[in-house]
Amino acid sequence: MGMDLELRHLKVVSAIAEAGSLTRAATGLGLAQPALSAQLKRMERALGGELFVRSPHGVRPTELGELVLERARVLVPAVAELQEEARSFSRKRAAAQERQTRYRLGGTHGPLLGGLVDRLASAFPGASVATCTSWSTRELVGLLAEGRIDYALTGVCGLSPPPSAGRGAAVVWREVAVDPVFVMLPEGHPLATCEEVPLGELAGACWTTVPGDGCFGECFAAACARVGFTPEAVYETETASCVHLVQVGRAVGLCRATFPPTPGLVTRPLLGSPLMWRHVLGWYPDTAAAETAESVLAHARAVHAGAAALSPSYVHWRRLRQTPT
Repeated sequence: MGMDLELRHLKVVSAIAEAGSLTRAATGLGLAQPALSAQLKRMERALGGELFVRSPHGVRPTELGELVLERARVLVPAVAELQEEARSFSRKRAAAQERQTRYRLGGTHGPLLGGLVDRLASAFPGASVATCTSWSTRELVGLLAEGRIDYALTGVCGLSPPPSAGRGAAVVWREVAVDPVFVMLPEGHPLATCEEVPLGELAGACWTTVPGDGCFGECFAAACARVGFTPEAVYETETASCVHLVQVGRAVGLCRATFPPTPGLVTRPLLGSPLMWRHVLGWYPDTAAAETAESVLAHARAVHAGAAALSPSYVHWRRLRQTPT
């Protein structure tokens, strides 16, 4: 039985032509080069001829390949536009049919999401509040685009922009707060009494942090390189395991400045605040959620302020930086 040509196949052909090399195209598509070669051969059998001429210097389209590429340049953008128009239509229809009587929150793991649920449930007792968590900001943005959540409460490293949801997307992002990244140390650590910890003093340590899909890992590595070391090891795991690794002295941790007081460890600012974390709230403007977005944003900011007030090390850090009046 022959293979039916699908949109994804046209995307593969376009990627190969753009890259000019199977190896580079495979890297861009996240595939192994042999797997991409096998997929290309199946497409060529289905279409009745070679799509590319191979050479030691790469690949170039055959006449048949140019024909397929000509169609792909029309069909791939058209389908992408259709998908976005359909999503927008569905969102607008839902907004017209109901007022905002529900709050479907997507968030990365952390105390702000739980605090926001509590405040919304108290402020709007007749509304339904639901949550969805993910370590991936891109996944949360995808859920926004699909209309499966109303708001995404997440964070990005430094001044990095939050990811978009693809072609034609128009997610509104508003800043909740910006925090320095702190370090978690076991109570008995020699640096636990420091007001601020020089990053270079932790050159021999193993590290632990929660996972994510932004640039935080690269920014952390760059900060370490600037003070002359490469981290021994970085354990990415969920929050409870990070805490345990710090408590038993197996690692030091990276955490938000709002991390709550926890037995067996202390949180301290890094000298010079080499890493920053920006909390953001996102939603689509053409939905019922947009009508109450400013209220939800205000509640998120209040939750952050409350969490910051409960962290003695963060309160002290902020007090030291207050401008005298």
